[in-house]
Amino acid sequence: MAALTVERIRADVADVLGEEPADIPEDENLVDYGLDSVRLMTLRERWAREFGITASFADLAERPAIEVWAPLLGAER
Repeated sequence: MAALTVERIRADVADVLGEEPADIPEDENLVDYGLDSVRLMTLRERWAREFGITASFADLAERPAIEVWAPLLGAER
């Protein structure tokens, strides 16, 4: 199984938000960019399926920022 990377997190977030990856900062609250619970669940399910991540929806929703998610998801830089 491939490893999840910070770049992949950014690309997937951009995909569900309809944005370009370069427009998604690591240190900003993603709710401010349009992330909602449905989109967050989509991301969590995608990462669980493709990378075997076990972080819960609540873990991700608590602090919705890439810089917080990366270590939580075991992402490589």
